[in-house]
Amino acid sequence: MSLALSTLLYEWRRYLAAVIALAVAGLLVLAMTGMFMGMSKSWTATVDRSPADVMVLPPESDSVFDTGAGQPRRIIPEIYEHPSVVEVQPLNIGFVSWSNFPTDGQPAKDSGVQLVIVDPIKGAVTLPSDFTDALIEDLQEPFAVIVDRSSLGKLGVQVGDKAKMNGYSVRVRGVTSGYPTMFNAITFVSPQTAKLLHQYNDGPRVGALVVKIKDPTQSRRVAAELNVMGHGQYKAWSREELSSASQKSMLKEGGIVVIIGFAVVIGSFIGIVITWQTLQGALLANIKEFASLRALGVSMNSLRLVVMELSAWVGLAGLVLTALSTAAVWSIAKAFGVPLDFPIFIDIPVAVTLLLVALLSGVLSLRVLKKSQPADLLR
Repeated sequence: MSLALSTLLYEWRRYLAAVIALAVAGLLVLAMTGMFMGMSKSWTATVDRSPADVMVLPPESDSVFDTGAGQPRRIIPEIYEHPSVVEVQPLNIGFVSWSNFPTDGQPAKDSGVQLVIVDPIKGAVTLPSDFTDALIEDLQEPFAVIVDRSSLGKLGVQVGDKAKMNGYSVRVRGVTSGYPTMFNAITFVSPQTAKLLHQYNDGPRVGALVVKIKDPTQSRRVAAELNVMGHGQYKAWSREELSSASQKSMLKEGGIVVIIGFAVVIGSFIGIVITWQTLQGALLANIKEFASLRALGVSMNSLRLVVMELSAWVGLAGLVLTALSTAAVWSIAKAFGVPLDFPIFIDIPVAVTLLLVALLSGVLSLRVLKKSQPADLLR
């Protein structure tokens, strides 16, 4: 065992503040990022949980949020020309007004909701794969609506209550989970109900298309071949690629980047200052031990390496505590229905940044070694 690691294990209380500072800095950045990524995951939940393996968007789109004016419906027969394609359907999503019928002690709610039209047939390409048989049966009733459990309070209803969508009376027949949203609540209706609400799109242009193929493991290959067949008319994605691209597109939003950037700067500042001061204080407390090592002939460069290794171990300990605290926050958020997501393209930069913060704190603490003079042992 190295001198740096044995020192950290034996005198862990002196370095605990540095480890906690790094963990708090990492948790701050991950919590902020996880919230925004979780928001994007809630918006793409209807795609992520679709039985479809390939999604087709307009050629200029780079996420499920960006379908522009849509794409011509006539491309659907062209997609069927691929031998692996089994089913192609439009993913009809719209926005309608919502108001409840408040009962005693219940406040009136007026808001906009996101309307998702799904076929109430088991295995349908537009039907989320987590819908139970009971929910499918509920959707088959005219004017029936399914909402997410976390949105009941926001919409001011309970299961069995009536509400109004664009002025038409509907009934909340069931609830699902896993589709929370901080903005417009997600509601599900059948195509028949959507037609009764005058919200069914059967025009010449459609939004995203969901495609079921024979072998789901070949989704990336099929998407690439469809792009070749389309000659630029559309852009096909595998479900996983589209989900990842949609998350990354969230980071392109100016406000989100500023918020996350601010969290990174504040977190890094907190981590560097506290870690630096803690390491410096711990080294000063052990200054006589360092002076003894110099008296025994250990070079100053070797002592510097010990300090840098010690800061690296502190950084690794901070990463472990960050992971544990982030997992705890994720569990609490999940219990309350708050969506959090921590994609790998965010986790790795945060981990590298925390290690760099720890190493920079070690560099700033090196000047303490100048006080480790062997002559001071004689005083």
